[in-house]
Amino acid sequence: MIDTRDIGRRPGLSRGYQRTAPAPVGFGLPEVVGVLPGVDVELDLLVESVVEGVLVSGTATADTVGECSRCLEPLSGTVEVDLTELFAYPDSATEATTDEDEVSRLVDDLIDLEPAVRDAVVLALPQVPLCTPDCRGLCPGCGARWVELEPDHTHETIDPRWAALKERFGGTEEES
Repeated sequence: MIDTRDIGRRPGLSRGYQRTAPAPVGFGLPEVVGVLPGVDVELDLLVESVVEGVLVSGTATADTVGECSRCLEPLSGTVEVDLTELFAYPDSATEATTDEDEVSRLVDDLIDLEPAVRDAVVLALPQVPLCTPDCRGLCPGCGARWVELEPDHTHETIDPRWAALKERFGGTEEES
């Protein structure tokens, strides 16, 4: 929350803010990648009074955790997002001409940045996180990571329609 009474309502007035806030639940894609609840989110913001409200711009940075979507190895990293959000004054033309979900509103001269930061962070996270761009994933036969297996690693697969013949005749001539 930012109290906008510090900058007033005269257009052109501004103030910088550096804040650290704990991440709430829901900063990420469940069970894929995200910001853990309670992890510090660093905010570097400029809050400007404009004719129709308060314009907040700046960056939000947080540490992320997750797992590779191909090999399931744990991942960690950092997400940094740019923010630009207008918070309309009550009874302004912007507030009167836009839907509630189009433009954020000031409530009692306070700005709630959580929805704007959450939306920006979630949109910046990869939908398919990878440990490396060329991750080969897991072997479908044994479930081991391809990078840990020998180059000639294979699994003999027999077409189930021919499996009965192999059992009856004991395999191929090469195996005998």
